Amino acid sequence: MDGGGAQRWSAVADEWAASWGRVAAPVWGPMLTAAGVGPGTRVLDVGCGTGELLAHLGALGARGWGVDPAPAMRARAALVPGADVRDGDADRLPFGGSSMDVVVAVNALQFAEDTFGALDEVTRVLVPGGAVAVANWAEGARNDLDVVERAVARAQDDDPLPDGELRAPGGLAAVLAEAGLRPVASGIAPTPWHAADDDRLVRGLLLGEDPATVERLAPVVVAAARPFRTAAGGYVLRNAFRWVVARTPGGSPDPA
Repeated sequence: MDGGGAQRWSAVADEWAASWGRVAAPVWGPMLTAAGVGPGTRVLDVGCGTGELLAHLGALGARGWGVDPAPAMRARAALVPGADVRDGDADRLPFGGSSMDVVVAVNALQFAEDTFGALDEVTRVLVPGGAVAVANWAEGARNDLDVVERAVARAQDDDPLPDGELRAPGGLAAVLAEAGLRPVASGIAPTPWHAADDDRLVRGLLLGEDPATVERLAPVVVAAARPFRTAAGGYVLRNAFRWVVARTPGGSPDPA
């Protein structure tokens, strides 16, 4: 359900949390370490969804804020102890200038109406030398999920969505550099996705579709995912996220 409106995301908030809320968790550790997140760090999570990363930030002792345009997503994220969650997105951040030490955007920047306008907003709310940490799906060839998505597209006589520059090797760093930021660290992390059975597989991969479409496409999803079925009857789709940390101009130089 890439894209879509805030109300569509709200309608699937509970299922999103159950199926996808922690899929990017393997990225959090290396990315936040590279961004220097620790106790007391002021961190804004753009596109915070149902709040799983905000909870992780709290466990690190960081001070977490979140923005998301979907009301039901925000409602769940607001349950995270200590988190301040507000209506907003990457194109409009409801915070003053130089109010954050780090801004993170996990699987969110690609939804901005204007990528470079969004990065200008991110830069505005960061202190000089603050860190921008961005992560999203790697190119389709690294994702078993892409196999199923292509099968679904064929079944609907649609063309598969192209990767886009943010998913390509070096793409995130190039966009951040073009926006006037200085990339300082990057990586790729395995992000496997698990489904306990056929029902969880279909519900997760056809998230947001109407019941008639789910019924029609469920056999397509199950057939396409057969190579990823486990001996226990579940599924493991092996995927990957790319991440980059960049710094805004100013501030202290990075240690040698």
